[in-house]
Amino acid sequence: MSRNANAAATNFAADEIVRFDGVSMRYGRGPEVLSDLSFALAPGTFHFVTGPSGAGKSSLLKLIYLAGKPSKGTIHLFGQDLATVAADKRPKLRRRIGVVFQDLRLLDHLPAFDNAALPLRISGHKAADYRGDVAELLNWVGLGSRMQALPPTLAGGEQQRLAIARAVVNRPDLLLADEPTGNVDHEMALRIFRLFVELNRLGTTVLIATHDQDLVARSGRPMLHLEDGKLSQRPASAPVLP
Repeated sequence: MSRNANAAATNFAADEIVRFDGVSMRYGRGPEVLSDLSFALAPGTFHFVTGPSGAGKSSLLKLIYLAGKPSKGTIHLFGQDLATVAADKRPKLRRRIGVVFQDLRLLDHLPAFDNAALPLRISGHKAADYRGDVAELLNWVGLGSRMQALPPTLAGGEQQRLAIARAVVNRPDLLLADEPTGNVDHEMALRIFRLFVELNRLGTTVLIATHDQDLVARSGRPMLHLEDGKLSQRPASAPVLP
């Protein structure tokens, strides 16, 4: 690789966490669910993805956390073209991403502490090394008194906050959340939003898929809007929420 090419790659990695260039996606031989998407996310930014049900929000997130492949176009993640990343290198990229799934995917037979600690355990960390950090994190999301509770005994908002704790326990560079406020009341939605804001202040790039237009409008954060598989963008505005 030439010196100029090396410099360009370094600048790209430093300036963009995610980049889509003309990306389309379809399932099997069906119609495109995403069509010719181009956008970029810089480090430390906070964006929403909005759109009606079926607009492709979840599909967009799947492409970013390597659970799907585009039918056309290129995706760069942390400066790397995903089309050229070997299969054995993908887990390392995934570990830089935290995901809050729409269906949460908590393990009902494990207490809250073990659910939150699961990414660290899978990565080979010893319990003695992370016990204090996980406890501190659960206290931070308001679950300090519920560490030994099983997920089915937690309220909906508590389950959401546990899923967030699990997603960020590895201190990811990028956090993706799919409808994290979809099943909670307005007050809890604001509380969850403020957790994401604090994570963003600590340096994590945040991308939230939601249908809550009021929350998006009041947040003042930039928005990626999907409709009929097409993408439009709205810049940040003056926030109403504290």
